[in-house]
Amino acid sequence: METRASFIATMQETQHLSPEKGQSPANGNVEQFDSDEGSSIEDADFNWDEFLEETGASAAPHTSFKHVEISLQSSFQPGMKLEVANKSNPDTYWVATIITTCGQLLLLRYCGYGDDRRADFWCDVMTADLHPVGWCTQNNKVLMPPDAIKEKYMDWTEFLIHDLTGARTAPANLLEGPLRGKNPVDLITVDSLIELQDSQNPFQYWIVSVVENVGGRLRLRYVGLEETESYDQWLFYLDCRLRPVGWCQENKYRMDPPADIYSLKTISEWKCALEKSLNDAANFPLPMEVFKDHADLRNHFFTVGMKLEAVNMREPFHICPASVTKVFNNHYLQVTIDDLRPEPSKISMLCHADSLGILPIQWCLKNGVNLTPPKGYSGQDFDWADYQKQCGAEAAPHLCFRNTSFSRGFTKNMKLEAVNPKNPAEICVASITSVKGRLMWLHLEGLQMPSPEYIVDVESMDIFPVGWCEANAYNLTPPHKAVLRRKRRIAVVQPEKQLLSTVPVEKIPHDLCPVPQPDATGTINGRYCCPQLYINHRCFSGPYLNKGRIAELPQSVGPGKCVLVLKEVLSMVINAAYKPGSVLRELQLVEDPQWNFQEETLKAKYRGKTYRATVKIVRTSDQVADFCRRVCAKLECCPNLFSPVLVAEVCPENCSIHTKTKYTYYYGKRKKIIKPPIGENNNMKSGHVKPARRRKRRKSIFVQKKRRSSAVDLNAAGSAEESEDDEPDAMEDETGSEETSSELRDDQTDTSSAEVPSTRPRRAVTLRSSTESDRPPPTERARRSRRPQPHSYSEAEKCTQVKEEIKQEEEEKLILDSNPLEWTVTDVVRFIKLTDCAPLAKIFQEQDIDGQALLLLTLPTVQECMELKLGPAIKLCHQIERVKVAFYAQYAN
Repeated sequence: METRASFIATMQETQHLSPEKGQSPANGNVEQFDSDEGSSIEDADFNWDEFLEETGASAAPHTSFKHVEISLQSSFQPGMKLEVANKSNPDTYWVATIITTCGQLLLLRYCGYGDDRRADFWCDVMTADLHPVGWCTQNNKVLMPPDAIKEKYMDWTEFLIHDLTGARTAPANLLEGPLRGKNPVDLITVDSLIELQDSQNPFQYWIVSVVENVGGRLRLRYVGLEETESYDQWLFYLDCRLRPVGWCQENKYRMDPPADIYSLKTISEWKCALEKSLNDAANFPLPMEVFKDHADLRNHFFTVGMKLEAVNMREPFHICPASVTKVFNNHYLQVTIDDLRPEPSKISMLCHADSLGILPIQWCLKNGVNLTPPKGYSGQDFDWADYQKQCGAEAAPHLCFRNTSFSRGFTKNMKLEAVNPKNPAEICVASITSVKGRLMWLHLEGLQMPSPEYIVDVESMDIFPVGWCEANAYNLTPPHKAVLRRKRRIAVVQPEKQLLSTVPVEKIPHDLCPVPQPDATGTINGRYCCPQLYINHRCFSGPYLNKGRIAELPQSVGPGKCVLVLKEVLSMVINAAYKPGSVLRELQLVEDPQWNFQEETLKAKYRGKTYRATVKIVRTSDQVADFCRRVCAKLECCPNLFSPVLVAEVCPENCSIHTKTKYTYYYGKRKKIIKPPIGENNNMKSGHVKPARRRKRRKSIFVQKKRRSSAVDLNAAGSAEESEDDEPDAMEDETGSEETSSELRDDQTDTSSAEVPSTRPRRAVTLRSSTESDRPPPTERARRSRRPQPHSYSEAEKCTQVKEEIKQEEEEKLILDSNPLEWTVTDVVRFIKLTDCAPLAKIFQEQDIDGQALLLLTLPTVQECMELKLGPAIKLCHQIERVKVAFYAQYAN
């Protein structure tokens, strides 16, 4: 499902039917349930994720909505046969079986492999070379089994005859032509013609035209009434009242307009409208695949006079006693709500054996639900035994009803989207207040007038999962004051100097607001199919992303729709960031006027705050590679970190030699500005260029704000060692995000992107002094303690210095003799003793920490479980991180 939220604002006027429709059967009493004037403003900003987070509620599971699940299924079914090009020899073809489907993607298995799924492969029905069975014979193409199974059978012709006998073949119109790859919902286009059964007479039909198709929910208009929308009907395409044109004639039923509209036109006008619609239906027939999922009606066992309980469909807030007043045939019957008054108001419903809302007597009593007595009932408390005796009627037996205790996974307080029963054009945010058997009580949010909870069956086609309206670009009536709650709690990421436009969406010129336009059928073709994107975790991750988290991501995403695949990749990248808010801001600034893009909302969560921003994502496959490179450039990481290119051992960009400081020169676009220390003259003004210092050896540091604020001033040695070596990147990070220092993650352990702070508690310095007095200082520490010289280096000296630094860095890389995942406790202790954390080795022995546990250690864990001070903990985490980096480099694949 494609998210097209930018259409929502422009659809408000057309989606809500006007109050002038009054009491029409399609729209009911609009005034009672209509939303207030501010709902459209709230709708523009309503977000389900935030609403669920604020209310602490959960969304009803998607699998609970049977009709929605069916509507998303492909027209192709598992087990269907088709002909597909051989992967090894594209000039030849072979028969394959559909194993499963995922949208327009098919998982295929060549016939002959049997139950061996090792050679199963995915293909896109819009781009793959797929044909119906028999196509090769008709077009003189070679039908040849794959090389891997060529010798499996002696006579392949006999095998095919046996394999295809009785098998279902994929319809030719779904593999070729304008209907290629479309699911049943997409086949129903505007102006499609369908026969609609009368609401009271099962043997009477009239043709309706599709005015709107919202994810399979159809707005239907009777032919002959094209000039008015007052009698429009809203039905889901799976409703049993809908039939293909011609079905009524085949079954010799009446073709007449419903009684409530019959008087609006003359007989000749109705006849002309019918003839025209029959001609149009013959010229442009609706594919029969649309009706393939319609359930067959089972025979009922009701007889006239039987009593039952039924939801009053005119006022779906009550369950009332009802009677079977007419039996049409073994499929249909009429149920009427009991009314004992002298002049009863007849409320009748056309029902069948599986109709929703009909229940056996005593159901309300057994489920603790109030049963509304019939109007005109004289007794104080309604009792079924007395009432049956009074009426002289028998109860409908339980076998007449479907399973009345099946709840489909719905529970109290779940959220969903539901149709307003008094205004079927409106869909509201709804809360489940109670579930009894297969009935739910829903409270509709955002209505102007308070309304009672209405009753709906768990298999009703008027309820939808959260996000359904947004996914289908339909207006959703949100709860009142939803925006105010969110503004109070949510920090919204916006790019600097970005002004909020006061121009309504519908007023913005189209060329200034490139919005994805859905085609008439809502499907996509190969142009919008994104290739497989690889997450190359060996590549340089840059200053924003945690290399450890990058390594935990899946190796690839896709193929699939460009917007969906790229949105998933960007979401994973955001979650792998040190500071998600900063990455979200950077992604907002990635754009190109030449792109065919779509705006999508991405979010990042950190410490109870949610950051949300709108990001431009390309829609076509030819722009995916450029988009990925632009994003990587913005995040200052290797262009192949995520791209259509799979990096095996060595990255083509040779990104492994770059550190974060040097990597800004990698793209050749900007240089870092090194600010002079406070109190010193600016050497730039005097003509002396201060050399760019190489960044300190990377160490893990995860100091929370409260800890950092308690740090004391360093002694002279400490200041000489580190005070002048602050990085501009660190300064940018401190000021460039909403959370500042509090955004540092507690669970970060990766050293490829974290920075050492410019202050350190005195006790850490003291510990280092005592432990380093007996051994020569490491090259790294000696190099870092050098002060910058006031004179400028020549280019040759600079190159020599950089080469020496790279050489020293390579010498310090840890090379593991065995996989850390296989280390025993003894191996871990042996490694720790070889580092400058040797005194801590006994802790690893006491805690039974093996290799797997070692790789899971983080700074908070080390501090809390080992009861270490900050200084030793940081040093220990640095050594652990060396093992992790070496593990990723040597054994991760």
